[in-house]
Amino acid sequence: MHLTDRELWTLVHGMGFGALYLLAFAGGIAGLYSLRTKLVTVEGILDRVSRLRWGSAVMAVCVWLTVIVGTFIVYPWYRAKPPEAIDTKAQSAELMDYPRYWLLASEETAEYHHFGMEWKEHVAWITPFLATAVAVGVFAYGKELSTDRRARFILMGLFILSFALSGVAGLFGALITKAAPII
Repeated sequence: MHLTDRELWTLVHGMGFGALYLLAFAGGIAGLYSLRTKLVTVEGILDRVSRLRWGSAVMAVCVWLTVIVGTFIVYPWYRAKPPEAIDTKAQSAELMDYPRYWLLASEETAEYHHFGMEWKEHVAWITPFLATAVAVGVFAYGKELSTDRRARFILMGLFILSFALSGVAGLFGALITKAAPII
């Protein structure tokens, strides 16, 4: 099997860093939810807090790498401008090498760009900030999270919001790549 550079970077972006973040969410949210003194011993809380600290830090790094790779490596290929000789008003085989312009050339596919890619370009950048806030909160509060229900629920809320935003961005990325691959 052979992968082009573009396919490899798209894979690293979505199925590498992005999928790692999405998969690790389940462990992180379960860890935060179960971090309660009536469910876990003092030793268990210390062990879980240590795992939560490392896990939340790794997840924040993964989501930062996802948006950085997407924005600065993959996205320029999506936005590449076709030569003047190529008609950008009609979808064609020549225009297919320029995904943004290919999508915009038809009313049937223009919404992939207008809504889906705009979401990925702007809203998806909120995800790493939220994930970082969760990691900072886990480091700052540590074992206090087992007794401070409000802090634990706030972190869980931020974590769920981060997950939801990244999940929607991933879905749009898959749909856009299906409609107009960056190959």
